[in-house]
Amino acid sequence: MNDYRILVVDDEEDLCEILKFNLENEGYEVDTAYSAEEALKLDLTRYNLLLLDVMMGEISGFKMGNILKKDKKTADIPIIFITAKDTENDTVTGFNIGADDYISKPFSLREVMVRIKAVLRRTKGAEVAQPTERLSYNDLVIDVSKKKVTIKDKEISLTKKEFEILLLLVQNKGRVFSREEILTRIWSDEVYVLDRTIDVNITRLRKKVKDYGKYIVTRLGYGYCFDIE
Repeated sequence: MNDYRILVVDDEEDLCEILKFNLENEGYEVDTAYSAEEALKLDLTRYNLLLLDVMMGEISGFKMGNILKKDKKTADIPIIFITAKDTENDTVTGFNIGADDYISKPFSLREVMVRIKAVLRRTKGAEVAQPTERLSYNDLVIDVSKKKVTIKDKEISLTKKEFEILLLLVQNKGRVFSREEILTRIWSDEVYVLDRTIDVNITRLRKKVKDYGKYIVTRLGYGYCFDIE
């Protein structure tokens, strides 16, 4: 048994049970809900991944996805949409909402398993406990909700990407992130980004946070981390 808990939300009860059976055979803990309304009554913060059917009752999968992404408690839970519709507009809608993947019916169970593993592997470690409103190290303070960084109460002007890199590293002190991981997490919406972009942003970030820049450490051949030891 692994540590991942998955919620399957689909109004086709037979499909829910098939997915539940096969996912449990893979070692996941699985719960099911037969409507978005039923799912929204659950404590969704318990789940590492949601499989959402798009075409459901009054609250569609897309509408439920929107609700989750607008709530900071559930915004970071990975979502894979499942739908019988296979059009470019639907796919774009799903990804614009913040979907991590999109599977069209009919699908093979093997395909579902592979996609789930890929999403969980990609988002592993991002499941740091829900970020606190403020993260700090000595006089360096990151206000998560206001998207603001201060040093000795003086605000530091960072770009969106610089802020997100700093937040990622400080949230995971000591953990080394490869360039590929940083690209996936911070530039997930970009079509084509060079590895060099990471280096440039890290260099600028170090200068802006001044004395704290020395804690943004390069591990040659591996990546970057916020190392306070």
